[in-house]
Amino acid sequence: MTLKKRNLFSLRSNLYRDFCTFKQLPGKQKLTFIWDYYKWRILACIATVIVISSFVSILWEGQKPCRLRICVVLNEEADCASWFSSFTDKLQSDGKPGAIDINFDQIFDYNSPYYYAHEMNVMSTISSGRMDVAICGEHLYQYLLTLHACFPLDQCLSDELFQTLSDNGKLISGPASQIADRQGVTELEDGIDGYYAVDLSGSSFFQLCNQASLENEPLYAVIISNTEHLDDCETLIRALTEA
Repeated sequence: MTLKKRNLFSLRSNLYRDFCTFKQLPGKQKLTFIWDYYKWRILACIATVIVISSFVSILWEGQKPCRLRICVVLNEEADCASWFSSFTDKLQSDGKPGAIDINFDQIFDYNSPYYYAHEMNVMSTISSGRMDVAICGEHLYQYLLTLHACFPLDQCLSDELFQTLSDNGKLISGPASQIADRQGVTELEDGIDGYYAVDLSGSSFFQLCNQASLENEPLYAVIISNTEHLDDCETLIRALTEA
């Protein structure tokens, strides 16, 4: 008998023995028997199902029709759900298909010990097309500039809105695609200058969602460069900058 056949015969013998033992046990002991002898296999199967389900869920979410994906990264735990609920109702009143996806769980903080995890989360969100607009503080805005993920506002906004924001001093200029040297020093002259963010200070949204910030930290609206929803992005910018 070859080694392969011997292993197969041994496996069948063990399974038959376990099955006979299982049949002889009373109800609750059957569950205990299964757990004691097969718990690692059970846990492995559960873990596999969770991983596959998560992967399928991500793919499904990415395929669902969506007209605008908003990532909100605030300076503190402010509740802006009511503001976005009102905005969503107004935007969807035009009858166009597609959901409004608002992610309040996207976080980014250079001072956090989980900073690198935040980086990976932001990069995957952008690359998978799950971020059209970021509403964020200084940390995420600077990171988006480094990635050159910001859409130049003079290219994506209408001339009328761009001029209005410019006249009101709401356009924020800065260098994108900055490259740091080995010491982590960034040379600003190496970046690509442009208007990449809208300053939300003074708006009703800022007063609602930034009022608890002791340092009155800035809040920006940034349109992501790979968005396919420019019209709805502009509608959001208009709503965010209303006094």
